Amino acid sequence: MRVMIAEDSVLLRQGLTRLLEELGVTVTAAVEDAEGLLRAVAAAPPDVCVVDVRLPPTFTDEGVRAALVLRRQWPAVGVLLLSQYVEERYAVDLVAGEASRGVGYLLKDRVSDLDEFHAALRRVAAGGTVLDPEVVTQLLVRSRRRDPLDRLTPRETEVLRLMAEGRTNLAVATALQITERAVEKHVTSIFTKFDLPVDGDDHRRVLAVLRFLDSTDAGTDRPPAAPGSVRRSAHDV
Repeated sequence: MRVMIAEDSVLLRQGLTRLLEELGVTVTAAVEDAEGLLRAVAAAPPDVCVVDVRLPPTFTDEGVRAALVLRRQWPAVGVLLLSQYVEERYAVDLVAGEASRGVGYLLKDRVSDLDEFHAALRRVAAGGTVLDPEVVTQLLVRSRRRDPLDRLTPRETEVLRLMAEGRTNLAVATALQITERAVEKHVTSIFTKFDLPVDGDDHRRVLAVLRFLDSTDAGTDRPPAAPGSVRRSAHDV
């Protein structure tokens, strides 16, 4: 596995490089800013980029913006963001949309557990999605009001269940033997009943699925998710 690192701290950058090399990972570049990362990827795309959320010059969201550029221009390159603190907006930006495979968001504390960190890198390199447990928790806390599933019709619940399995509107329509237009109406109704802000259907779709997973995993009397559905774990959403 070939990995590039974008981290402004010299100590952490060198430490990550040493740790990854001890795990048998080839570090092809270790840079201090987003511009350097994008140049390095353009020259020789790696399997995964490990990117700090806050990079020079402003130390705000340069790492996130670089990650989004990577997802658009080099979709085969996995991106694992590292952050000192949970920043929910950045996590949603990263996992929302069509290019949501091969991405991850971890707190820097997780790096100290080499087995977990190595597993996260492998998962992202293989096209999976990795979210830090603390990120998942805060996303759920932010989106939780009362149990949202109580407001849905049985058909809307079926649609949401299939959305949680990662199916597109067309795939949902095929599974339920209804038109894609009917699925779109159900999805819009779900967004409305969940009181989700109008900030893009991709973001609302992620939040709707998170609420579904929270409700079905919270020990309610609801039936379990359909076979093969996505369940929330310590790493995956």
